[in-house]
Amino acid sequence: MMESKRQKQTAEIIRRHFGHVLQQEGTYIYGDAFVTVTKVMVSPDISMAKIYLSIYNVNNKQLVIDKVSQHASQLKKYLGIRVRKHIRRIPELYFYIDDTLDEMFRVNKLLDSTLKKDEEVRNQDK
Repeated sequence: MMESKRQKQTAEIIRRHFGHVLQQEGTYIYGDAFVTVTKVMVSPDISMAKIYLSIYNVNNKQLVIDKVSQHASQLKKYLGIRVRKHIRRIPELYFYIDDTLDEMFRVNKLLDSTLKKDEEVRNQDK
């Protein structure tokens, strides 16, 4: 199902502003992990928002998600203050790990090592 224009606009407002909320409040919650908002998806009735977070500088990413989730109501309040002119009712916030970049780096490493092996084999055949 395609997202409505309102869903997309709401998601983009939340994505932009929630990043600022994390910059201000994040260190109290998860320490020196580097966390960015990569994507937000909003339900058709705007009652739920799935927020995808990219997490670096920490070994246990799920722990960061758990800590952020524990503070969801506080973070929702701060988000509400920031977006009250744009969004009437702030949706419930749910947090997920966005592994896209990690996966990309993993695939690039695999490709690099495969290319090196191919080159070694070619050099041996000469």
